[in-house]
Amino acid sequence: MTGKTRWGILGTGAIARKFAEGLQSATGAQLLAVGSRSSDTAEAFGQKFAVPRRHGSYAELAGDPDIDVIYVATPHPFHMENSLACIEAGKAVLCEKPLTVNARQAERLIKAARLGKVFCMEAMWTRFLPSLVKVRELLAQQAVGEIRMVIADFGFRAGWNPEGRLLNLHYAGGGLLDVGIYPLALASMVLGKPATISSQAHIGATGVDEQAAVVLGYAGGQLATLSCCVMARTPQQAWILGTEGMIHIHEPWWRSTKITLHAGADSRDLDLPIEGNGYNYEAEEVMRCLAAGKLESPTMPLDESLELMRTMDRIRAQWGLKYPME
Repeated sequence: MTGKTRWGILGTGAIARKFAEGLQSATGAQLLAVGSRSSDTAEAFGQKFAVPRRHGSYAELAGDPDIDVIYVATPHPFHMENSLACIEAGKAVLCEKPLTVNARQAERLIKAARLGKVFCMEAMWTRFLPSLVKVRELLAQQAVGEIRMVIADFGFRAGWNPEGRLLNLHYAGGGLLDVGIYPLALASMVLGKPATISSQAHIGATGVDEQAAVVLGYAGGQLATLSCCVMARTPQQAWILGTEGMIHIHEPWWRSTKITLHAGADSRDLDLPIEGNGYNYEAEEVMRCLAAGKLESPTMPLDESLELMRTMDRIRAQWGLKYPME
């Protein structure tokens, strides 16, 4: 026994590799096992990241008796079934965002975690970075007065690959679930649950949303104007506007190392460097929660993840967009 939290990673794709790198900078973490759909890919991943146990199936990983928590790193449509398997095996779960592909699946997953008294959290890694931790501190201090608006975007130019994950409807591809969830989660963090939603999207040749704009309205009259795109790069900046000033989260806001506080006539820059690759912060949040005996993160609670899924369901309903697995 090392006294460390023993991690398993379910999946061996790009996001799994990023998380494995992040764990190297996470205090108290030990990457003990990886699970893949084949022994060959598990072995290759294990060799790259010096993972001692290399399971040739997800079921083997979930059944490993020495694992404390599993990071689910598979494509969107498999999040629910993979996370459920881990929860049923009694393993704490950090599931890559989005938690599931729709609210119905999220409700099922959350119910299972709560009934089984097993920790579960959506891997909204940006929320735990120093920049957004500082933003929450400033909001708690009412540094810019009463918040009235949130403005945020996240878009990039994806290569044309109709069979790949991003543009494939069968993988729940498109901008909304992949990158649109980030500005939606920022608005949720700042303003909570929206009362009204107005949105438009361009549905491309493969049937997924290639670009979209969303306006959220809130009970107190606040607004969030958000956009996402997988066919063009956007400024990737965010602004939180208050009655007494504003907070500018610099590009790329979703992993920013600098924010500017404009309070009245005064402005000051705050440099907030990231240690590691950034994924270490969400891992440390999970480990803090487990050490404290918590079943959910107070910073990224399951009820909020569910509301995010409900919001995205409502947005997609306005577009007439359904995924084949729904």
